[in-house]
Amino acid sequence: MLMALIPLGVSATEPVDYVSTLVGTQSKHSLSTGNTYPAIAMPWGMNFWSPQTGKMGDGWAYTYDADKIRGLKQTHQPSPWINDYGQFCILPTTRTVFNEDERASWFSHKAETARPYYYKVYLADYDIVAEVAPTERAAELRFTYPESNESRIVVDAFDGGSYVRIVDDRHIVGYTTKNSGGVPENFRNYFIIESDKPFTFTAVVKDGQIDDAATLAECNHAGAVVGFQTRRGEQVTLRVASSFISHEQALLNLKEVEGKAFDQICRQGRDRWNEILGRIEAKGRDTDQLRTFYSCLYRSVLFPRAFYEVNEKGEVVHYSPTTGEVCQGYYFTDTGFWDTFRSLFPLLNLLYPEMNAKMQEGLVNCYKESGFLPEWASPGHRGCMVGNNSASIVADAYLKGIRGYDIETLWEAVVHGANAVHPTVSSSGRLGYEYYNRLGYVPYNVGINENVARTLEYAYDDWCIYQLGLALGKKAKELKPFKERAMNYQKVFDPETKLMRGRNEDGTFQRPFSPLKWGDAFTEGNAWHYTWSVFHDPDGLIGLMGGKDVFVQMLDSVFNVPPLFDESYYGSVIHEIREMQIMNMGNYAHGNQPIQHMIYLYDWAAQPWKVQYWVREAMDRLYNSQPDGYCGDEDNGQTSAWYVFSAMGFYPVCPGSGQYAIGTPYFPEMTLHLPQGKILTIHASGNLADDRFVARMTFNGETYDRNYLEHADLVQGGIIDYHMQSTPNRERGIRESAAPYSFSKTQK
Repeated sequence: MLMALIPLGVSATEPVDYVSTLVGTQSKHSLSTGNTYPAIAMPWGMNFWSPQTGKMGDGWAYTYDADKIRGLKQTHQPSPWINDYGQFCILPTTRTVFNEDERASWFSHKAETARPYYYKVYLADYDIVAEVAPTERAAELRFTYPESNESRIVVDAFDGGSYVRIVDDRHIVGYTTKNSGGVPENFRNYFIIESDKPFTFTAVVKDGQIDDAATLAECNHAGAVVGFQTRRGEQVTLRVASSFISHEQALLNLKEVEGKAFDQICRQGRDRWNEILGRIEAKGRDTDQLRTFYSCLYRSVLFPRAFYEVNEKGEVVHYSPTTGEVCQGYYFTDTGFWDTFRSLFPLLNLLYPEMNAKMQEGLVNCYKESGFLPEWASPGHRGCMVGNNSASIVADAYLKGIRGYDIETLWEAVVHGANAVHPTVSSSGRLGYEYYNRLGYVPYNVGINENVARTLEYAYDDWCIYQLGLALGKKAKELKPFKERAMNYQKVFDPETKLMRGRNEDGTFQRPFSPLKWGDAFTEGNAWHYTWSVFHDPDGLIGLMGGKDVFVQMLDSVFNVPPLFDESYYGSVIHEIREMQIMNMGNYAHGNQPIQHMIYLYDWAAQPWKVQYWVREAMDRLYNSQPDGYCGDEDNGQTSAWYVFSAMGFYPVCPGSGQYAIGTPYFPEMTLHLPQGKILTIHASGNLADDRFVARMTFNGETYDRNYLEHADLVQGGIIDYHMQSTPNRERGIRESAAPYSFSKTQK
């Protein structure tokens, strides 16, 4: 029983107990409610484990509506769209079988327990209970068998080139090369499996053929079937570890579970998750809302994953996914900065800065090894999405005081990335930088898709580079191009429609133009979504639109325009469009990232009560703790981090500015345990379900009328008191000085 895994005297409602790892798993290609799988893992762990319901190579490895489990899979998948690498799986059976369709067992969610640190499922076809407990690079698997003369363990190293060897009656080693790109030719995930019960039956599998006379298989698709006799209720434990470096390193990684009982691994995992999730204590409201919150926080600390190991000398080393060599130092991967620069990395900077310091060192190593910072990494550079948002990741960390890494190399990296494009992966660096640097925008008619999206993100990224350069004391001459290009968003603003619009090389705007057309000049969105991507200068955007009244009218229109769309660029209705269409929030598309900050822009237009109204609507209507708990892709923690920040009552609209736009707190009380022992307490008196509006606010006892909070103030700790009510306070936060940061204001 799960309760047996909770130590005596420990509350059964600690933070990790609120987490459901199944949130977002009721997804499919045509409609995402998260596109997640139940990751059994440590925070930022190198290896995750997951039950596998999908076929080998299927990006939808686990879906809630599935009936059968094909294996317990070691996975490194960040997204079904990016798919997996270095995967293999293990399945206990009571017959000698290997084929994934034939071995698959019926299961029920009623006989399934899914926790971050523990997974249990009843495999009905075999009368076996299978359990998993992970560490960062290893795991223990425990199987409770029936009485059988043919109890078996299937090891599947998958296709694409794999190797399995039965070493003796307790040990199996192997490697898998299966991947989806972003790896060198010598890529391998080496694994070792150790059984506490000796094998009395052994066979290897070579491309589907079971051979009980051999102990080694090296072919396209290798595997093994081993087994023994068992009595009813007998438990067999496997200790499993892997390495991207070598079998010898995998053996070192096995020490993470060496000499430890299964329940001990569970307790250690539970303690680790409570340590990380416990950085925020949320109190009040109902259990379902606490489950939603902590499930989102769980998703926020899975990626980017650690891609480093510790060698026999105690040194931190990593297999380089760009050079194929073993290199010194930290490395992290499986994140897309197009998504996660928005609030995931700001959340790390606020709550887990010690982790982001390591991640910044990892970026240094990536640049040294590949010549570019990643924009989408899994595990190496991947061709996905647009923008050059590594600049935001680097700038926000440094400007918020994170140190302990080579910032000068990162400065070199962001400057280089702004003026180059990766020779084989056009997502890294800046595709179209030549046009952008010459014209101030990427033209619509030169064969570079999603050109307005690129222009807007490059302009913000230039602002980030400029701010970082100022902090580093760089000379004005070096910074001048970035300062000037930070205003390039103006070049693609169309005064006729008051929206961002594709612009041709000769300066004319694209024709015809439909604000409802997805893609084309934009990335997974339309003009109503991307027009707001002026993170660093909302006041400048207000000016372009003709003032605050017009700006607010345009913001309101996002919700008022029916969910109409033009999908012709894609040739079919992509899932992001469908997710917008069905949510009954007009053209607001929270299921995708470009618009997720938009609600907070009312703070710049002296109508903060509209932030408060729409944030609460989004939280209540678009999130829950069930398998359909998201309104679109939960991309590497970004959509979850939005919820975590919004629950606290503020959000980082512009990473790099050092400010958070104020929204509306969700819980009556939250306590943030910050570095250096600082504590930030957030009270929200009268915060009932209908009391979403901020009547007044104090910070450390002083009346606080601004629509933003400063990071530098928050990390010192203190007490924020929100006084809530059911009707808007139209007198608070309306002064010009109440508006958060805008770059153009600093230039006046």
